[in-house]
Amino acid sequence: MGPVTIRPRRIRRVCWVLAPIVVGLFGVLALALGGGGEIGEGGRVFQPGDQVAMVGLGVLMAGGILLFTRPRVTADERTISIQNVVGGYHLPWEVVRAVRFEPGNPWASLELEDDDVVAVMAVQANDKEHAVAAVRTLRSLLAASRTERRS
Repeated sequence: MGPVTIRPRRIRRVCWVLAPIVVGLFGVLALALGGGGEIGEGGRVFQPGDQVAMVGLGVLMAGGILLFTRPRVTADERTISIQNVVGGYHLPWEVVRAVRFEPGNPWASLELEDDDVVAVMAVQANDKEHAVAAVRTLRSLLAASRTERRS
C-alpha cells in the first residue's frame, strides 16, 4: 500500500463556506458604520480607517476559521505524519501502540508506546463512514509496519 492522505470532510466544507460569509458580513458592517451619522461637533464616529480595520478584522477571523481546514494525516508502512490545527507530528510506526477511535471522542487518536496520546484531528467523528474507513486504513498500515518489522 502506498502513501495515504486523510483529511476531514465536513469541517472543511463548513469552513470554506463560513470564511467568505464572515468577510462579507464585516464588509457590510464597515459600510453601515460609515453611514454619515453626524454627532454634534465631533463629526462622524467611524472614520474610513475604522471601516478598513473592520474589514481587516473580518479577514483575520476568516483566516482563523480556515485554520480548521489544516488537519491532515499522511501515512505509509513506515511513518505517519499528523498535522493538526496547531502543531504536528512525524512519527515512525514503531512508537505507535494503537490507533484509537473511542465512542464520544470528536476525533481519533494514537496511543504511543510511552503512554502518550496524540490527537488525529483529521479523522473526525462527524465524518462518519469516512472516519471509520480512515481508522481502518491507519490500523492496517500499523499492522503492515509490524509485519514488516518481524520479517
